[in-house]
Amino acid sequence: MSIHKMVAAHPDVAGDPNEVLATAARHAMFCAELCTSCADACVAEPDDMRQCVRSCLDCADVCEATARIAVRRTGRNIEVLQAMLETCVRTCELCAEECARHDMEHCRLSAKMCRECAADCRAALPTVH
Repeated sequence: MSIHKMVAAHPDVAGDPNEVLATAARHAMFCAELCTSCADACVAEPDDMRQCVRSCLDCADVCEATARIAVRRTGRNIEVLQAMLETCVRTCELCAEECARHDMEHCRLSAKMCRECAADCRAALPTVH
């Protein structure tokens, strides 16, 4: 199943599913899971990874909330959606910076996903009106 197809099937979309926003929602969902997984892996590391755990868990929560709001198409709440996309961009950037400080594969993967999610949310911002 595709989030793009689900959004396009919504009765209020009327032929304009906003593919860019749907992609941002999709990648925010992926980012939430990768950050959660990275946080879990950080807990198992012998080093003190508490800041990375915190950054990843905060990012996962913000990404999950952003994805949920982004796929809602009944009614309008543009200001909240824009605020969430902006928050997601910044939170992903901060998490990517923190993960990049560590020489672990799970942190590299999380940082990469965070950068992709930030780029997608940034691209979606001008499409929300």
